[in-house]
Amino acid sequence: MFPDDSLQSIIQPSDWWIKNESKKLCRGALVFVFAPHVDQIPYTFEPVGRSVPTEHTSATVMVSPLKIGQPLNKTNLPVAAMTTFEGEVWAAYRAKKRPSLVFSSESIPVHKALTRGKPNHATSPTFLAAPYYGIDQNGKRAGYNPEFVERVRHCEYPQFHWDKLPMSGNKESLLRLDHLQPFGVHHDSYAVSDYMLSADAMDILDDLLRWLIWGGVSAESMILAYRELIESNFDS
Repeated sequence: MFPDDSLQSIIQPSDWWIKNESKKLCRGALVFVFAPHVDQIPYTFEPVGRSVPTEHTSATVMVSPLKIGQPLNKTNLPVAAMTTFEGEVWAAYRAKKRPSLVFSSESIPVHKALTRGKPNHATSPTFLAAPYYGIDQNGKRAGYNPEFVERVRHCEYPQFHWDKLPMSGNKESLLRLDHLQPFGVHHDSYAVSDYMLSADAMDILDDLLRWLIWGGVSAESMILAYRELIESNFDS
């Protein structure tokens, strides 16, 4: 399933993907979520008129860049479904249902006695996952340059990880570790697939994340041995 020059080959004969027998949200699980696309400059939308002049439940909105230095203008148009508080704005993102890898499952719940009378969103549990992006170019997506994909497969960039997902024909995908983000744990927020990473595979991904966040891996990391092997056999 995986080529000899891939990071996955270094844990053989251990499996990379295994069945998620419990079908539960857990570390290493492959799940589906609506992952937002992260733009270099975020967008905001604000109500500029009502769809029906006499109703307060819907509005016509204007989408515009949300720049960090711009003043936040409070709208004078009341819309019941678009209430914001001091210092808040509505943010606009494109999102797509993507396969994603769970790094941290549901967080430890806070005792209700400690949150009584406070808004739920302030302590609502989440899980952390990073999304996969397909590499193929077609009429719907730009894909990735083959030379870049090879460099990712050879583990040159800690923010990217090359993989073949265990469904839909084992198509190649890139995991964006720098898109690691929280998702709600409500059952309507995600869907668990039949697969998860093995313990050995998850150790490798943890090392990649450590490299991305702290700028390096431990001297015992298998990634170092893999990189030495690649550098001795491939031109950079």
